[in-house]
Amino acid sequence: MKEVWTTMASMMGVWAFCQSLLHTVFPPELRFASIKLFHRIFSYFSSYCYYDITEIDGVNTNELYNAVQLYLSSSASISGTRLSLTRGLNSSSITFGLSNNDRLTDTFNNVTVEWEHIVTQRQSQTFSWRPLPEEKRGFTLRVRKKNKQLVLNSYLDYVMETASELRRKNQDRLLYTNSRGGSLDSRGHPWESVPFKHPSTFDTLAMDAEKKSEIIADLMDFANGEAFYQKTGRAWKRGYLLYGPPGTGKSSMIAAMANYLGYDIYDLELTEVNTNSELRKLLMKTSSKSIIVIEDIDCSINLTNRNKNNGGGGGGSRKHTYDAVSPPGGDDGGGNTITLSGLLNFTDGLWSCCGSERIFVFTTNHIEKLDPALLRSGRMDMHIHMSYCSFQSLKILLRNYLGFDESDLGEEVLAELEAVVVDAAMTPADVSEVLIKNRRDKRKAVAEVVEALKVRAERNRMRLKSEVDDEEQEKRALDSDKEGCEEKGDHNVEDADDEKIH
Repeated sequence: MKEVWTTMASMMGVWAFCQSLLHTVFPPELRFASIKLFHRIFSYFSSYCYYDITEIDGVNTNELYNAVQLYLSSSASISGTRLSLTRGLNSSSITFGLSNNDRLTDTFNNVTVEWEHIVTQRQSQTFSWRPLPEEKRGFTLRVRKKNKQLVLNSYLDYVMETASELRRKNQDRLLYTNSRGGSLDSRGHPWESVPFKHPSTFDTLAMDAEKKSEIIADLMDFANGEAFYQKTGRAWKRGYLLYGPPGTGKSSMIAAMANYLGYDIYDLELTEVNTNSELRKLLMKTSSKSIIVIEDIDCSINLTNRNKNNGGGGGGSRKHTYDAVSPPGGDDGGGNTITLSGLLNFTDGLWSCCGSERIFVFTTNHIEKLDPALLRSGRMDMHIHMSYCSFQSLKILLRNYLGFDESDLGEEVLAELEAVVVDAAMTPADVSEVLIKNRRDKRKAVAEVVEALKVRAERNRMRLKSEVDDEEQEKRALDSDKEGCEEKGDHNVEDADDEKIH
């Protein structure tokens, strides 16, 4: 044993001497050049190339690193044997990620690449305006040299786009409001936001299936139409008008659209905006992939006072002027000076192009009160009539609130519902109120709905009969007046008719 230790000590001494001699004969610069030459020779003969993506680029966060980390949290990473689980702020889902120094393969256009997550301790803390993390993190992408151009030109862009889509889907929707008017908060934003938790979807929306399919197809055509809008030179936006009686589900439709597309909602209150300039500032502060909503536009502001004046000279060209308006019930001398032209520029003018992939939604209970300039294509591209309950929408409500399908109701009940639902002209909100009151007793709830529909249908028939009787009575009175005038030799029968009608 003594001889073994002596031999090991001698060998260690020889190794220390050789190392000292090597450092003396070969200075650090020469050793660094030799290692660099070795790496060049190795990379020349190697069929792979490597790309490092570090978390910190200088003192700034590398957005590509965050995108790769989120991209690898998709379903592809679930196949890994060691994964890290995270749940971000304002996120309703758990995401997967690579653990420290783990590897993962990915495939893009039949090309296989390999990702490795490298985590090392930071050797020394250099001077920085902000403290750097103790660990140095980064991803290394390994790809074959023949696929280098594909990765640089397409794959990394695909990673960024996919990460952006995942980030948007994982985060909760936000509902913005301009409750402060045009004033800004401490961060310079005119919008206040709260998490948007509305559960409405197209599956739960009380509407005929054919109409819902048409709306969904139009939304998907818009969301996937970036190339088309760029090719045609059109702004990537679309306008919808939801009109119909109160309680027909216009707000639920907006929530379903937002949940389906994953867009945020900006609820624009026009009565809180004083000038066209403030309106433009609000528009500029909205984000892409959002729905801008103006509810009850016929009530929130007066947009029907458009005057048409003939311009003098120049061939008698016609010039449109738009009067300033004030909120309903406000003083004409108030501070609100939004004009119809300002709103039109907001929806389809130059200022509407300061963003992309945005939807404008207007709601109204009285479409006949709106100015025709607002209704044309390009401002309100699709008009959606939110009507009373049909038989199909009634079955959706029964399924939502009671969990009843057609087989649970029975043919007799279905026949009763189908016979009276159209004549009843009840809104989904009215039917929902009946179901909510009796939701603990499902059979009683169905019976109450049938009874409510019958009562409403009978009331509508009586009112219609009364209106018809009134019209017939007025017609008989008018005919009697005509006969009386003829007997008296009155030659102004037409004037009498006009006066009676008036």
